Amino acid sequence: MRNILTATPAMALAAMLTMGSLTGSVRAPAHAADLYRFAIVPKAMNNPYFDLARDGCESEAKKLGVTCTYTGPVEQEPAAQVQIIQDLISQHVDGIAISVADAASVKRVIHQARQAGIVVITFDADSPDSERQAYVGTDNAALGRALGQMLLKAHPKPGPFAIVSGGPAAANLAQRVEGVRAVLKPAGWTEIGGSPTFCNDDSALGVQQMTDLMTANPNLAAIVPVGGWPLFTQGAFTSFANAHKQALTSGAFSIVSADTLPVELHALQAGQVSGLVGQRPFEMGEKAIDIMLALKKGQAQPVTTYAGLDEVIKENVARFNKP
Repeated sequence: MRNILTATPAMALAAMLTMGSLTGSVRAPAHAADLYRFAIVPKAMNNPYFDLARDGCESEAKKLGVTCTYTGPVEQEPAAQVQIIQDLISQHVDGIAISVADAASVKRVIHQARQAGIVVITFDADSPDSERQAYVGTDNAALGRALGQMLLKAHPKPGPFAIVSGGPAAANLAQRVEGVRAVLKPAGWTEIGGSPTFCNDDSALGVQQMTDLMTANPNLAAIVPVGGWPLFTQGAFTSFANAHKQALTSGAFSIVSADTLPVELHALQAGQVSGLVGQRPFEMGEKAIDIMLALKKGQAQPVTTYAGLDEVIKENVARFNKP
């Protein structure tokens, strides 16, 4: 390819647009913002929750005439996430938004990115002690409290409960766990030993952990996944729910879960869960692009931007379960 610096203006523009198309994003008509390339890095690309953040990022990028590249480890692996961020630094992208798998592991690589003049923010999961410039996502303590309150409504009689979490080093999930405990324990609920379990965002493992919890604790009154992982594997979760259908139907056993993906809404309609507290990952993706572009242009942004929560029960699920 001819060097862009020595090509005619028209040839240079065509070359830049061609290179942009290789990222998989569609660009708007060329203007100054077309030069900006941003990346969004999830904890794991096999988690359908992050597909919505990708969609929001790409939708907003198209409107603004910038590039959004979605890249991350296939499965949750902090070291792999760090390597991908280092690769993006070497590509000299203009901004990176990270859903942090391990708050400590990314601090050094975020420092490297900032030293290279790259805008860095976090979304969904934060690393507040790093040099990231902003966070956009859920108020995770509030999400945990909402899960606890939803369980109290669905299952007023206190009993033993367990929590299923994702990665043990994820600060956002730890905040959700503490939010659940802050509501349930004063209400007389007792968390069993071995809770929370950590499925590392692996859906199949999340269902297996729920099965193991019930086997080891036949009188368990509730399980609270602070992320929707176990419900994402529809067949396996349906098998689990069917195995405990009598307890779920009678109200002796309850499940409330974070997130409101379509497969989870289906589980709610089927009576397999009592309620869901949804995050807004599409909105996070949109706002991540807006914030990175503003910071790149030197415009001050709030350090923290919260996306909202959606509380979904059987009575209002039709409003969220859109075709």
